[in-house]
Amino acid sequence: MRLDFETLSERDRYKLLTATVTPRPIALATSLDGQGRANAAPFSFFNCLQSTPPLLALGFEPRGPASGKDSWANILETQAFIVHLVDEPLLEAMNVTAMDFGPEVDELFQAGLETRPGDLVAAPRILAAPVAFECRLFQAIPLGEAQGIALGEIVAMHIRDALLDVERMRVDTATLALVSRLHNPGWYARTSDLFQLRRLNPADWSLRPAEAGADKNDLPGRN
Repeated sequence: MRLDFETLSERDRYKLLTATVTPRPIALATSLDGQGRANAAPFSFFNCLQSTPPLLALGFEPRGPASGKDSWANILETQAFIVHLVDEPLLEAMNVTAMDFGPEVDELFQAGLETRPGDLVAAPRILAAPVAFECRLFQAIPLGEAQGIALGEIVAMHIRDALLDVERMRVDTATLALVSRLHNPGWYARTSDLFQLRRLNPADWSLRPAEAGADKNDLPGRN
């Protein structure tokens, strides 16, 4: 079945994308407005895009004809934010921050989350998060009224000590045990069922037909 996205409603496009592009990592993003008021909000339209420069992307969906997430306005105003990754102990508090509070409400206080100021950016860092990325706004891509994409350049990373082998710069990803977003209403996934698939190289691939007992001369494209 082919679905032409140009003919679909915004709601149907959202449902199809969030039900098929899974699992999606969760960003619990914090920011400050120009008056210094804190905001926290989760995003599942989120991922890392580059290591040089180190970039994260947050996608801001519209909530109505003239409203959007407070985070979008804050990031445009202060040019900074912090992205926290979400593990299972942080999940319930993250869910509290997803509520549609007004800009005058501190979601971090409502969720009972302890914070301290970022080291390099003006945004609060959630101490319970296993990983936090301090970001300066690299580029804002407006996509309409109160919606867009924010690219953040990572200027500092905080990670729980037990998760990192500093000498080898290797993260214990299995112990990190992040949760990811699936589809509505409220479906999530754990990263507990893991497997490894070794990446091949051309030398491995050239040996594969011989190992399978095939004659390389019988391969397609051979004369």
